[in-house]
Amino acid sequence: MLINSSEYMAIVDDIKTKIKTAQRRLALEANSELFTLYWNIGRVINECSQWGNKFVENLACDIKLDFPKARGYSVRNLKYMAKFAKTFPELEIVQSLTAQITWTHSNALMDKVKDRGVMMWYAERTAETGWTVDILKEQIDNKLYERQALVQKASNFQKRLEPPQSDLAEQTMKDPYMFDFVQYREGMVEREIENELVKNITKLLLELGTGFAFMGNQYPIEVEGEDFYMDMLFYNVKLHCYVVIELKNTDFKPEYAGKLNFYISAVDDLMKSERDNPTIGLLLCRNKRGMIAEYSLRDIEKPIGVSEYKLLKNLPMEYENILPSVEDIEKRICSLPNEDEQN
Repeated sequence: MLINSSEYMAIVDDIKTKIKTAQRRLALEANSELFTLYWNIGRVINECSQWGNKFVENLACDIKLDFPKARGYSVRNLKYMAKFAKTFPELEIVQSLTAQITWTHSNALMDKVKDRGVMMWYAERTAETGWTVDILKEQIDNKLYERQALVQKASNFQKRLEPPQSDLAEQTMKDPYMFDFVQYREGMVEREIENELVKNITKLLLELGTGFAFMGNQYPIEVEGEDFYMDMLFYNVKLHCYVVIELKNTDFKPEYAGKLNFYISAVDDLMKSERDNPTIGLLLCRNKRGMIAEYSLRDIEKPIGVSEYKLLKNLPMEYENILPSVEDIEKRICSLPNEDEQN
């Protein structure tokens, strides 16, 4: 009996999916067992806290004697277990956490975040995005929670998009966006900033968040025989829509919203398919000027958000008066004797 190639490939894909699902389930089960074990050890250590630090040191030595090849039972890690059990006293919370992050991620969270609710927020984002521990630490240092979950955002998403799309779009926004991989220079123009962002596209996509795919910059779109160029065009696979980003090296102005509204309408008409959700626009300015942005967006038909962005400044102010200027260095070099004079 001949096997149809397309049917065969469908069978292979189905088996591969089953294998991957089983592997993930086993990994999650193993991770859950590890967390539960560490949580139980941490509870015992906390119950014996009156015995002092020597108890933990002795415990680490005795575990090593009986389990010489076992890893993860150093004094440092045992203290993490105690901290973990104290931070999350409910086993149900522990079990939900284990489905999202690794033990190393949880240690990073305990080191850097005090509030348990904020820890859970970062754990959920880690599960969504697959952040490494280093990226998680970087996101905490850059105050992602404050910029994404707490900030009052300037957008008309709730009025112009249907739920749950409106909520997802709102959650995707940050304010400000931290482009600290772009070095600020005096007199820098928008196109230079845009080029730097594109040059560092991996870091840009990380800062924009989950699901963004880069379509191009100065992306052309033709309307009535005239070419127009959008600063940056993305597609978000989580939102299932195009995202037009306009970059301004000035404070927000009402006319910016009108121009972005035009671009969104053109993308909706000329590029969006029936399967895509409505296109979203994002204006990135040096200062969003909250009330002016709110009034400007109130009667705009298309979904638009306005956020600020920050670049890496040349030098922190506290160092500017300490380090010598270029002129000082040149003067000192000129004052040094050359080799002929020394000879």
